[in-house]
Amino acid sequence: MLSAVTALVAAAISLLPPLGAPAAHAASAASAASGASGASGAPSAPDSRSESRPVYSYENAIRESVWVDTTIDGDADGETDRVAVDIVRPREPAAQGRRVPVIMDASPYYSCCGRGNESQTKTYDAAGNPVLFPLFYDNYFVPRGYATVLVDLAGTNRSDGCVDVGGRSDILSAKAVVDWLNGRATAYSTRSGGQPVKASWSNGATGMIGKSYDGTVANGVAATGVNGLKTIVPIGGISSWYDYYFAKGAALYDSGPDGLSDAVESDDAHARCAAVQKRLVEGAPRSGDWIGLWSERDYVPAADKVRASVFAVHGAQDLNVRTKHLGQWWNALADAGVERKIWLSQTGHVDPFDFRRGEWVRTLHRWFDHYLLGIDNGIEREPMADVERAPDQWSTDRVWPPSGTRQTTLRPRGGATAGVGVLGTEQAEPGATETFTDDPALSEADWSAAIDTSTPGKAGFTTGPLTKDLRLSGSGTVTVTATPSTASAHLSAVLVDLGPATIRNYTASGEGITTLDRRSCWGSSTAGDSACFKETTADRADVDYTVFSRGWADLGNFADDGKGRPLTPGKAYTITLDLAATDHVVPAGHRLGLIIAGTDAGLLEPPSTTPRLTLDLPRTSARLPLVGGAPKAAAAPSRTAATPPLKGVRAPRHRTPLPSTSTSTHSTLD
Repeated sequence: MLSAVTALVAAAISLLPPLGAPAAHAASAASAASGASGASGAPSAPDSRSESRPVYSYENAIRESVWVDTTIDGDADGETDRVAVDIVRPREPAAQGRRVPVIMDASPYYSCCGRGNESQTKTYDAAGNPVLFPLFYDNYFVPRGYATVLVDLAGTNRSDGCVDVGGRSDILSAKAVVDWLNGRATAYSTRSGGQPVKASWSNGATGMIGKSYDGTVANGVAATGVNGLKTIVPIGGISSWYDYYFAKGAALYDSGPDGLSDAVESDDAHARCAAVQKRLVEGAPRSGDWIGLWSERDYVPAADKVRASVFAVHGAQDLNVRTKHLGQWWNALADAGVERKIWLSQTGHVDPFDFRRGEWVRTLHRWFDHYLLGIDNGIEREPMADVERAPDQWSTDRVWPPSGTRQTTLRPRGGATAGVGVLGTEQAEPGATETFTDDPALSEADWSAAIDTSTPGKAGFTTGPLTKDLRLSGSGTVTVTATPSTASAHLSAVLVDLGPATIRNYTASGEGITTLDRRSCWGSSTAGDSACFKETTADRADVDYTVFSRGWADLGNFADDGKGRPLTPGKAYTITLDLAATDHVVPAGHRLGLIIAGTDAGLLEPPSTTPRLTLDLPRTSARLPLVGGAPKAAAAPSRTAATPPLKGVRAPRHRTPLPSTSTSTHSTLD
């Protein structure tokens, strides 16, 4: 059985002027390289006044902790919860009465599971002062005049309160820190009692960043519209927690948010948060029905409140936080007119520091310089999208999805062999059908490998070889009309590129990367906090097909009202499956395939029965985001004999990233 817990948990300047004075950045204060002194592999700074420079001492930086009052009492102990905030900031601006902006990562993983490719956790000295800050943000940006702030979400590490998995406690505990940085909340020098502490060193400009759960919190805080949050950089972030656990009623894991909460909470939180755990269990039934708990954890409707710019990064093959989260969040932000940028890689759930390190550090540096320091470096006028086409090969687009993209309807038709059909623009003849029987042991890899063969577990439809490249960019849907033989049924829809390619091996343990023994350094180091991290390289696989988008549903959710119903065997039902957002080019000579089947093993929990489903082909169609319109394809060849299985990456598998069960951290919401 799949477990959401194991998939999610361990799956991690320049001088600023006094208040009121115009910004003066330190591009001319030093001609040092933009990497730290002696940094191996760091990018060189351009010879201009367009960026912050490493002119401050990291070794002598101020390291401190405060506890911010969230004003909520999540653990119902009669006291408002305080969240722990660890800070490292340059000493020199404070001594000169100058204020600095903040790069903030709010996370539940700083003690339980770790952050980044090397699973780093926070460390402290004997007096409780912070020593090691995970990741490179402090090493690189503090010398450039930024403060780095790492927040323990409520109920984790050194914070009060309880984890509520994307709900009020999670979001407001992080928002309270942004408020404190802007003088609107109170912090104290200790977890209980202590003296009030003001963030007199902060100019209020805050950028939130983080992968997975951390990026999710950044999305949620931005959706509150909090003043002072200037930008967010969500990496593989969730936009709606329902869509993490379910797909139109079909369970994606065998547990709910209570399992994740239990896994990341601190030991003392376990003792006081039983009531919160109970609410998570009762509020998230495994039926897949949409109820109030999910509405509170859906940030998409509040996209119009977002004041921050958004730099979204996602793996196109992320099977943990699937790109449905990216697509619906991106579209809502676009409708709200939010400034945004996107990187879409071929990896799974991987940080860009581990698949495009040099360019990532350079781009992130320029992004924060612009949105937090106000430097006019032109990054907001550059192409909006970077898309990885093959391992380490990237293209750019001025806007994303690109101009000329429109939803185009393609339709399945029967072929000469049962279950091996044609995909095109023509509608099937009235009464045409295809049938398959749900086999929970089969995955999208099994279906794709045998797409040209009549097999009982799926129905496959392909175009002929394309006469020109076909690009799909954005989110699509597949509408299915099916008659089940039992009272419950699950459906999967898969888009596949049929043709040889070299791709990142996204289902392997590294999800498209291989970690090497050598290190490169990205900032300044101290004895307790090294700026040097293990390098990575692309994990490549040669394949005959590539699955590049998928969607799922419980047919019992046909009414589309967030509630599942028992099916009447022999009755036809129509439902629309949401396909995960993608950006993929099917090259000329390849074929585009659509597979419709039942349980997608490794990704979808099976229904309570084993149904046989009959597809009504005239009433089944795909609306796909095609750049330039319908595909130009040669006539589909008649396939009357079985063909050898095609070769692809191995079938998707469930991850077990908890430190106690696996050493791999690439495959987690970490």
